[in-house]
Amino acid sequence: MTPGYRPPAFRTLLLLSALVLPALLPPGSAHADAVGEATTKSGYVVKEVMIAMRDGAHLQTVIVTPAHQNGPLPILITRTPYGVPDQGIVDRESIKPVSRELPSWQAFQKDGYIMVYQNLRGRFKSEGEFLKTSRYDKNDPKQANEVNDAWDTIDWLVKNVPQNNGRVGIYGVSYAGLTAGLTLLNPHPALKAISEQASPADQWMNDDDHHYGALREAYTFEYTVLEEASRTANTNFDFSKHDVYDWYLSLGLLTNINAKYLHGKLDYWNSVMAHPDYDAFWKEEAWVNKVHASTVPNLNVAGFWDQEDPWGPWKIFRGAEQHDPDNTNFIVGGPWYHGGWQRTDGENIGLLPMGGHRTAEEFRGQIEAPFFRYYLHEKGEKPNWKAKMFETGSNEWRQYATWPPAGATLKELYFHSDGTLSFTAPKSGEVAFRQYVSDPANPVPYRTRPISPTYPTPEWRTWETNDQRFVDHRPDVLTFTSAPLEEDLRVAGPLEAHLFASTSGRDSDFVVKLIDVFPEKDQKAFVAHPDAATWADSLDGYELPIAMEVRRGRYLHDFSHPAPLVPGKVEDWEVPLRDHDHVFLKGHRVMVQVQSTWFPLIDRNPQTWMESIYQAKEADFRPATQKVFATPASPSHITLPVLPAGD
Repeated sequence: MTPGYRPPAFRTLLLLSALVLPALLPPGSAHADAVGEATTKSGYVVKEVMIAMRDGAHLQTVIVTPAHQNGPLPILITRTPYGVPDQGIVDRESIKPVSRELPSWQAFQKDGYIMVYQNLRGRFKSEGEFLKTSRYDKNDPKQANEVNDAWDTIDWLVKNVPQNNGRVGIYGVSYAGLTAGLTLLNPHPALKAISEQASPADQWMNDDDHHYGALREAYTFEYTVLEEASRTANTNFDFSKHDVYDWYLSLGLLTNINAKYLHGKLDYWNSVMAHPDYDAFWKEEAWVNKVHASTVPNLNVAGFWDQEDPWGPWKIFRGAEQHDPDNTNFIVGGPWYHGGWQRTDGENIGLLPMGGHRTAEEFRGQIEAPFFRYYLHEKGEKPNWKAKMFETGSNEWRQYATWPPAGATLKELYFHSDGTLSFTAPKSGEVAFRQYVSDPANPVPYRTRPISPTYPTPEWRTWETNDQRFVDHRPDVLTFTSAPLEEDLRVAGPLEAHLFASTSGRDSDFVVKLIDVFPEKDQKAFVAHPDAATWADSLDGYELPIAMEVRRGRYLHDFSHPAPLVPGKVEDWEVPLRDHDHVFLKGHRVMVQVQSTWFPLIDRNPQTWMESIYQAKEADFRPATQKVFATPASPSHITLPVLPAGD
């Protein structure tokens, strides 16, 4: 899997002042070797052990326990491929994390927990082979996988860690969210609470590596290098050009990645290249298709601008909703990038302020901590909601008894050939279509150039909120805009585009972006250092993306069996735009942009036909004429779940 939340705090924490205390493990305890122990003035014992799995591999595990523990405490686990604390986890003078990368620590320790951090097999000191897979076979109890490793870890902890109360929780973001979510498939009896946060669920369909089969080229390549180039380190690829847009364009063919750089040495990249379609390989990776019930109380967490795993939490939530008689399946959505609810205060995302709310702090203190308090300490109250959302635009927390909200009405926002959007359908006599030429030799950049590497630079985090004016006047981007809204337009639930379009090629991509256009005057932006603010640090006229997605033509009718498009044939391109809770405020305008390249976020479609795009040759890449229709018979539109204003 390829989630990207990778806290450097685990690798750079301050050295603890060490005191020798009695061993954390009872004498003679089996299946673990103690590595070291320490405590701090803040009163925590830190101990590293190697816990044996059922196949004999030992996993590096750090256990952090209050030194002066009064009574049994629950255990709270994070399982990660990014490195566990090797020098401690708390500042020597105060009970708080040294880094903002671990802010839940402070909220959790008000209640008291035994915190456990474990490296996945094959990472750092953990033995075995790094799996980088979500596969789980319930009929093979000896199989090495993340489900069984979590089960074995929990079993050892409840039997060997002194003064635990027998109740265990597991949580994490991204890859750690995946390892938490996977426990739904076979939970240990002691596991009483899960919080999967931004977990991938299907790497071909709509998480890190692909969106509906369109390869996320830059991310997949760079993340594979990061996780597989070294067993004992997180490795960032060293680009030879400052603008990675230039680097990927000069790279040319996808086959050049192995030919020039990887030389077939990274297994995951080889697997991606060998499986372009939604075949048995990817279907087995789609572990979410095995989730059909709420087996353990689970707090799903999603960011509305999550640039890595925006789809997984919603799919996991919906899978568990199929059978949830005790109402233990919950979802939270907020104005966050990938992991932003854990690594920021949530007062803003990019230039967008949250109306004075510190949304991430509010999530951690008022939602996450009480969830674990109720299920692990058996104190407080069970959540009385199914979905808790921070509604952007109005900048208010909302809670719903169901998701999508029961009161939402589906409404179609139609494209018109004069470049407008309205809730009135196209009429006969209007010009039938607008068109542009898509040239894979000059692809539309997905964010403002120069584009930085995915990691470790920070620009990647918030690019989904970037002002879209930077592509407004490109000839290969169509723009449709509404009149200023006469009243608030409140949307809550899954959004979807229906693009009636044709291409002169035999394959093509279409990208649809739904945008909130701010008025031209007096829009207050969040600026951390006002004295250093530039002209661009403004929301005046800002074009804020609310939802963006791509569809690849070869998979328009069948994800497993691609087929060429018929040149000139008008097709209904269904483009799901995921779940959102947003208010387009009175005076704002709604905009839609349509384009066919999104580079190097998405690999270039040659726009000709071959069995695998990944094997395309230079001569296969050709310009194509794209037409977007707006007629009564072919009414391109966005479907919005609209709630009455003020509800």
